Amino acid sequence: MDIKTVEQLNTIDIDLKKDKKLNIFLAKKDRVDYIFNTSALEGNAMTYPEVETLLDGVTVGGHKLSDELMILNQNNSIKVLFNLLESGSFDISKKTLCLLHKEVAKEEALVWGEFRDNNVRIGGTEYIPPNHKGLDALYDRNMQLLNQIKHPIIRAIAYFLINAKTQYFYDGNKRTARLMMNGILLDNGYPMLNIKAKDKLSFNQMMIKYYDTNNIIDGVYYLIEYYTNQINQLNDNQLA
Repeated sequence: MDIKTVEQLNTIDIDLKKDKKLNIFLAKKDRVDYIFNTSALEGNAMTYPEVETLLDGVTVGGHKLSDELMILNQNNSIKVLFNLLESGSFDISKKTLCLLHKEVAKEEALVWGEFRDNNVRIGGTEYIPPNHKGLDALYDRNMQLLNQIKHPIIRAIAYFLINAKTQYFYDGNKRTARLMMNGILLDNGYPMLNIKAKDKLSFNQMMIKYYDTNNIIDGVYYLIEYYTNQINQLNDNQLA
């Protein structure tokens, strides 16, 4: 992303109501649904009832230990996010990102809570993430650009896309970036963005297109439409 892209993103406006206390409450209430969908997007085979049962402390048979670990890690990481938000400690620093990743990828990634120290690839695309040696400087540069995006919703979505593409970690990048995105949204009083498992195909297609073309604008518009539709559906149900 460059300054010209930031200027384009600053022309986008979204008019949504803000209520930090309410939206953090609703995010907590929807915790299990968020964990299920986030994990399903990563290929986790556990069903919603199985996820709910596991989070209630009951062991669920018939699944890989790695699937259970992913669910438990996601649960721990979102609890950390809620604690940061309620204590007023949330920010988009590397420290916060690594704190969340430490919970997201515990015993899943090669290392967790630290930027990768070697190079990686992303399946399904010819795009190769940046060399590991420049990740600290790249994070600082990306944050400087992101902080120039005026609207918190656009800033949150752009943060997710950039972090997912940069692949700061060996594994758990999208899950961690999604938590950070929702941290930005909730901290600014907006609802959480919960990408549903049923939309995995279109979401993955959008991500691959972004990796291949480096056109973040299309990705931002996809997620804005998804987000506003999700909020409108919730509001319509409340009025029904």
